[in-house]
Amino acid sequence: TTTLRVVLNRRMAETNYRLNCLLIEDPPEGGIIGARQIGISASHDEEMRERVFMEIQRSALRLDPDIIMLGEIRDMQTASFAYKLALTGRQVYTTIHAYSALAIPQRLRDIGIQPYLVYDHNLLRGLITQRLVRTLCPHCKVPHEIAEDDWQSLTRPWSSPVPTGAHKAVGCLECRDTGYRGRAGVYEIMQLNDNIKTLITEGTDLVALRRQAFKEGMRSLRLSGAQKVAAGLTTIEEVLRVTPQSEQK
Repeated sequence: TTTLRVVLNRRMAETNYRLNCLLIEDPPEGGIIGARQIGISASHDEEMRERVFMEIQRSALRLDPDIIMLGEIRDMQTASFAYKLALTGRQVYTTIHAYSALAIPQRLRDIGIQPYLVYDHNLLRGLITQRLVRTLCPHCKVPHEIAEDDWQSLTRPWSSPVPTGAHKAVGCLECRDTGYRGRAGVYEIMQLNDNIKTLITEGTDLVALRRQAFKEGMRSLRLSGAQKVAAGLTTIEEVLRVTPQSEQK
């Protein structure tokens, strides 16, 4: 949701706040400049929460938004609402728990969305998975020479020269001897297209699907992390700690 807020704040600024943006969250979190926010009841009574959510759905469509941000897709009700909005031409931004970008379509199917909707790239346009890595403390980090094998283990299946701007964690009073201070995101980003849609609907295994996605321009979590290592923002150890080992395939 933090990433979505950054994206939508920039989107609103780029359009001089002319877009009608609506936030629907349970519970409500931080706002977006120029957007309206609706909070779903925090009641533990599921029947009451369902009634409130149904009313919010009707209200949202009456407000005729250009963009809607749903805090999270947790169940069939919120997933159906997201697709209902998309089918009426609204841009929908939301979050869902999945271990990779390519796992999102299957997660939506597990929730109960029909395959013909899940695999329609006119509806499901962009998939992003993110992890947070600790960033090096600027007060004590020191230059570090990375071994060729270590670098290739991070960037495989791509090949690139070992960077010269890498650093390692040391530790000082400013970072309480951890060597790290703050966090930054690493991202796996892909767009659905006809080729990916065909492979998914044919039941292609995830390894082959990832290979095709890489050919289509998808950037993996580890490659995103490697760029931050090369810039001296984090370490190889930290990227390997938070990214799945399956990315090496």
